[in-house]
Amino acid sequence: MNDEKPAFAPAPPRSCRGGPAAFAKHAKRILSPLLVLVLWEIVCRLGWVDPQLLPAPSSIAGRLVEIALGSEFWHNFGITLYRLALSLAIAIVLGVVLGLAAQLSRLSAAMLDAFVRLIAPIPKIALYPALILILGFENSSKVALVVADATFPVLMATWAAARSVDQKLIWSARAAGTSRANCLWKVTFPAIVPTVLAGVRVSGVIACVVVFLAEMIASTDGLGHMLTVAARAYKIVDMFVPLVWICAVGLGLNALIGYAQRKLDHGG
Repeated sequence: MNDEKPAFAPAPPRSCRGGPAAFAKHAKRILSPLLVLVLWEIVCRLGWVDPQLLPAPSSIAGRLVEIALGSEFWHNFGITLYRLALSLAIAIVLGVVLGLAAQLSRLSAAMLDAFVRLIAPIPKIALYPALILILGFENSSKVALVVADATFPVLMATWAAARSVDQKLIWSARAAGTSRANCLWKVTFPAIVPTVLAGVRVSGVIACVVVFLAEMIASTDGLGHMLTVAARAYKIVDMFVPLVWICAVGLGLNALIGYAQRKLDHGG
């Protein structure tokens, strides 16, 4: 009787993977937010909090639908998405390039280290008045502010991951005639993409927060501007609408990057 186990066993169908365990995992993720919303609704319905100070989630949901039916909202939403996407793309490219460039020589690494130590602790929102004076009130100053803040997580993730790449891979590529610069893109970068994406997830959260703040401080459009206008008119329910939407954008962005990470971790 042959007791040998097969060397290869077919993977279970995709629909069977996880099963109840996967469902329970996803359910746990939404349990705490759902519990908060239910308690919030109960507190408001019982009259423990003045609705003029804290409206019920059901009231906010109704107002979300009302405002979403107007074209002005989608204009503001589109402007915020444009600023967010553009600034995050620039931050990712800049962070990756600088992080990889630090591997070219000891001098470049020392220069980048000094730059990070000097600039990273500065609250970037403090630079916004200067950016407005230089770049104006339009998109440029807001994009510059977000880039200044969102670049650092990608930069640090790229830099740390690049330093931990197996040097034998780089030596092999160099022995085959590959230049140091080409090694960064052909050997180092493919090896560190999952770690870089972890930095991108952090940058995405920062970008959402900063672009919203920039629009609140000095803007004539965008979700942040919507909140400022509602606050000035003391429309409490309307103040929560842009907050919900920027939260939804952040969750969606985080889920998208997380999906890309999982695909890379499992080899596509």
